[in-house]
Amino acid sequence: MKSPIRVAVTGAAGQIGYSLLFRIASGAMFGPDQPVILQLIEAPIEKALKALEGVAMELDDCAFPLLHGIVQTSDPAIGFKDANWCLLIGAKPRGPGMERADLLKDNGRIFTAQGKIIDEVAAADARVAVVGNPANTNCMIAASHAKRLPADRFTAMVRLDQNRAQSQLAKKAGVPLAAVQNIFIYGNHSPTMFPAFAQATIGGKPAPAVIPDLAWLQGSFCETVGKRGAAIIAARGASSAASAANALVDHVRSLVTPGAIHSVAVKSNGAYGFDANVWAGVPVRTTTPGSYEILTGHAMDDFAKSKLAATNKELTDERALVAELLG
Repeated sequence: MKSPIRVAVTGAAGQIGYSLLFRIASGAMFGPDQPVILQLIEAPIEKALKALEGVAMELDDCAFPLLHGIVQTSDPAIGFKDANWCLLIGAKPRGPGMERADLLKDNGRIFTAQGKIIDEVAAADARVAVVGNPANTNCMIAASHAKRLPADRFTAMVRLDQNRAQSQLAKKAGVPLAAVQNIFIYGNHSPTMFPAFAQATIGGKPAPAVIPDLAWLQGSFCETVGKRGAAIIAARGASSAASAANALVDHVRSLVTPGAIHSVAVKSNGAYGFDANVWAGVPVRTTTPGSYEILTGHAMDDFAKSKLAATNKELTDERALVAELLG
């Protein structure tokens, strides 16, 4: 059997964490032959730590053969110690009347500290996946404080947007989900993100040929994917949890599977006209486990270019708002 890998998870007792941890322990994220040690991090609040204790009990009670240990802590220096993967779920939610700029700065301070600690104590091969919103900018902030780990080790999740877009196209076309391929997400994990429907295929044919309704593709489709999170909050009174956890499983699984082609938010380095220093959703191909290359050369029509310009502006505006927090 392989040696266990250490997986650190922040916000581990929260809704996403609760939906995620059992999937990791079962082998869904890293494969059926990869043992894991879960290093669970929660805020130093009695209620949160008590909930974490209960989650750990349930993990024990599942008797997962691949789960070789559990660490429970409120100390990030312990939680991230020797971690091979750091899954940053925990973030401050936006409260009533809170300006986006305030949220960016409050979370920016959290991810500043986490970026520094991960860089100091995580394993030499550590990878970081950010889910806590605003994910792209939080990821950028964390990466900016890493001196040992290179920027390409830090990714933010747009896989939930990809999964939502794939599902919407399949429903509209009346086909099985697997018939929809190469639907990529560009830009921010926010309502400005762009699901590039013209690049997608349905049953091997271009999506616009199968769904010849340009008004729907440019209008309702993009809006539904971009605002799906808000629609779920309105419907269930809480934000996406199980679907976000599932998307994180997909995000990491694709990043450890050579040859996988998928959407990830990474440092753009200028790809597709994005500011070189922002983290933007782009299509990538996994090269070796944990490493990837950006797939460039996808053609963009005028509509797509306008959408990319809008989401790039949001990302650069966010970067300007947190400029003093960047390392």
